[in-house]
Amino acid sequence: MTNASAPTYLDANATEPLRPAAREAVLEGLMLSGNPSSVHAEGREARRFLENARSQISAGFGRISGTCVFTSGGTEADAMAIHAFGRGRRILIGATEHDAVRKAAPEADIIPVNGQGVLDLEYLRKKLSDGVPTLVCVMSANNETGVLSPLRDVATLCRDSGAHLHVDAVQSAGRIPFELTECSVALSGHKMGGPKGAGALLLPQDEPIDALMIGGGQERGRRGGTQPLPAILGMAAAFEEAQKQDWSHVDRLRERVEQVAMESGARVAGRGAPRLPNTSCLILDGVAAQVQLMTLDLDGFCVSAGSACSSGKVSASHVLTAMGETTGASQAIRVSLPWDVREEQVEAFCAAYERMAARLRKAIS
Repeated sequence: MTNASAPTYLDANATEPLRPAAREAVLEGLMLSGNPSSVHAEGREARRFLENARSQISAGFGRISGTCVFTSGGTEADAMAIHAFGRGRRILIGATEHDAVRKAAPEADIIPVNGQGVLDLEYLRKKLSDGVPTLVCVMSANNETGVLSPLRDVATLCRDSGAHLHVDAVQSAGRIPFELTECSVALSGHKMGGPKGAGALLLPQDEPIDALMIGGGQERGRRGGTQPLPAILGMAAAFEEAQKQDWSHVDRLRERVEQVAMESGARVAGRGAPRLPNTSCLILDGVAAQVQLMTLDLDGFCVSAGSACSSGKVSASHVLTAMGETTGASQAIRVSLPWDVREEQVEAFCAAYERMAARLRKAIS
């Protein structure tokens, strides 16, 4: 058992640990007295820092600075995109989308996925062939399984049909390259190793949009409210560090987790598809996810049963249900390795998982 006072954190898809560079940037931002909208010297200095962060994030996605609209996080960015681009359009969303998209577009048509969690492109092609103005919402990487969407193919279908594509890139930003520019993109700072409270919506071009949050005209009228400058600076610093990171070490440790889990009787959801380098969704048939979580928590390991945005509830995963899982949808845990994970932490988790699986599977046999 690990030291109870220092649990091993393996829930990075809920929130990444704060990166040192992000912490320094936050502290620097806290020392800036001015409001970025003020015209005096202190305000202009704050504005300079804000716009530098905007340029830094935009450039990381191959865009000009004016395409970046700062928000409170990924959920608001998704809601803003659906509000701005969904009006007057039919909305299509992937079956495994995050609730930030699902609940912002409750009347949307659902694009099914296959057993690996990959979007059904033929279904999308047929839907878009009717010429109806459409907004398509597809996540870059799934938050529960890590499965990557075929974004290049989706973007081609949208471009050919005139549909607007919105991509929830909350989980993938900084972990894998993102090269599309003809779509809107939702980002979240704390999923990159920045502080909570900042996110962004990247637009395909520098353009006015119908604001979801109106107010004092900040963000050039596209999002009201004083910008949380320290959190934004931390987000930009975290994004820069994440882009520099070599994720192959994390990928190798993720493979170790999955091999041990499969040897212990688990199945890995989406294992046959391209995935994020840090994410494993482990299904232990016959053992409820909540029992697994409690057992591992008592042993000193922080993992989850999927999205962390469900008010602490453990319920059947809509992601796994869409992939064709029945009972397995309530018997899966997510292990998402953080940017600073160490090999000894993974080995300790693997030993704990083996013990847990052996004991719990014996209890139901």
